[in-house]
Amino acid sequence: MIFLTKLDGKQFLLNENLIETVSETPDTVITLSNGHSYIVRESMKELQTKILEYNRNQRRRMMRRRTADDAEPLT
Repeated sequence: MIFLTKLDGKQFLLNENLIETVSETPDTVITLSNGHSYIVRESMKELQTKILEYNRNQRRRMMRRRTADDAEPLT
C-alpha cells in the first residue's frame, strides 16, 4: 500500500493493485477497478515512483525471506 494525499491535505493508504487508470486533468485522478475515484496532490510521476518503490521493497522482503528459509538447517 502507498501513502497518498487528498486535496484537503489528509493522507491515506491506497492498495496500488486496485488502480485501473491515472490521469492528470490537471489534478491527478486515480480510478480504481471497483469504480471509485480519488483526486490526489501527487503527480502521475510521483505516483509511479511510489508504486515502483513499494514493489521494489516487496521483492526485497521476499528475497530476504527466501534466503533466511534456505539458511535454516534441515532436520
